[in-house]
Amino acid sequence: MREVLRQKMLDGLTSPPPPLTRRDVRLPEVPGKALAVVGVRRSGKTTFLWQCLADRLQAGTPREALLLLSLEDDRLAGLSAADLAWLVEEYFRSQPGIRDARTATFFLDEIQSVLGWETFARRLVDTERVSLFLSGSSARLLSREVATSMRGRALEVLVHPFSFREALRHLREEPDAPWNRLPKARRSALDGRLRRYLAHGGFPETLGVEERDRAALLRSYVDVVVLRDVIERHAVSNPLALRWMQRHLLANPAGLFSVQKCYDALRSQGIPASKDSLHAYLGYLEDAFLVRTVSIHTASERQRMVNPRKAYPVDPGLIPLYERAGRSNLGHALETAVFLELERRGYEAAYVRTREGFQADFLATAPGLPAMLLQVCQDVHESSTWEREVRGLAGAAVEYRKAVPLLLTLDAMPPRPPLPRPLRWLPAVAWFLGSTPG
Repeated sequence: MREVLRQKMLDGLTSPPPPLTRRDVRLPEVPGKALAVVGVRRSGKTTFLWQCLADRLQAGTPREALLLLSLEDDRLAGLSAADLAWLVEEYFRSQPGIRDARTATFFLDEIQSVLGWETFARRLVDTERVSLFLSGSSARLLSREVATSMRGRALEVLVHPFSFREALRHLREEPDAPWNRLPKARRSALDGRLRRYLAHGGFPETLGVEERDRAALLRSYVDVVVLRDVIERHAVSNPLALRWMQRHLLANPAGLFSVQKCYDALRSQGIPASKDSLHAYLGYLEDAFLVRTVSIHTASERQRMVNPRKAYPVDPGLIPLYERAGRSNLGHALETAVFLELERRGYEAAYVRTREGFQADFLATAPGLPAMLLQVCQDVHESSTWEREVRGLAGAAVEYRKAVPLLLTLDAMPPRPPLPRPLRWLPAVAWFLGSTPG
């Protein structure tokens, strides 16, 4: 095994960075912290590590001070922290001019597969001049294991599948001017691209792939996440109930979800499951980044716990796999994409229920940025849709006066009649590309 490690180390010190699509992922600028790069499987975490390596290389760091090592290798089954400690010593023996003379950067991919990696990483950060990047496919890499074992020595870097702009960049169609300066034909083309993105999603490997093959790829991603990151990792004893919950959540994007309703539905179908198990399963699916949930905005922790949550898949491309009613679901796919974009931009999101019982999709807050109230819909040209969406946003704007109230529509035509003040509007395609309301 150590001979395999030695060979992988040599490869990791000499391989040139591969061609890649640049990701718009922000790295925390806090010295002395390990960076835990987390996200769902196949979202591009390894490629992002190569991007970070290439950036340091371009900034003048010598290649021998940059080591990228993938630990997800069948030849490394049973790898332990002691083997990683040996690898560090082997590295410094092979590069005698680096230790204590300059900072080396280690990129350790799929680190969670190594038994005892947490204490190894903590010791490495504490005792060596090493900048450490860790990657893994489960949120346990940070929220459970690192938080307890590294005691504040690591920060999370979340990598989702491609955003709309990143998908355009990957396809070499990223616009080189702001939305309001683009010609009409270019705007129309981008509007069509957004609709395709909402249907196909942003998993890098699936872009440009034939529809049948793309569906097979996405199903394989979900199956691997559920089997390896949930069932095997947590020794799930009731996979039937877990699979039912997974399918229900992915088939009902942006829908309100409660464990009680899930429990009742399973009982009606003769599937035994306890409420405690269902709470745990929901947590496991979130830990594996397959599902994201949003709670109601309230100052009361009890109210937050008893009210249903809204659930979203980690990528809009997963929605058609589980939709059985034949609906296009573009509106819910758009809401899913908006929520994921908020996460990428560093916002925390909650949904709002006004005192009158109306609802706004998101109250988004982030340190140092103005709060936003977002209402997301496909279009508002039907009078009933107009009344519902505007009423919810206007009611929330009264209760959250410091937040910018913004209506996002898939339809790029301005709403008629015009919105009442202080409500503002943007076409979703412009918002995804960075435009702000005037």
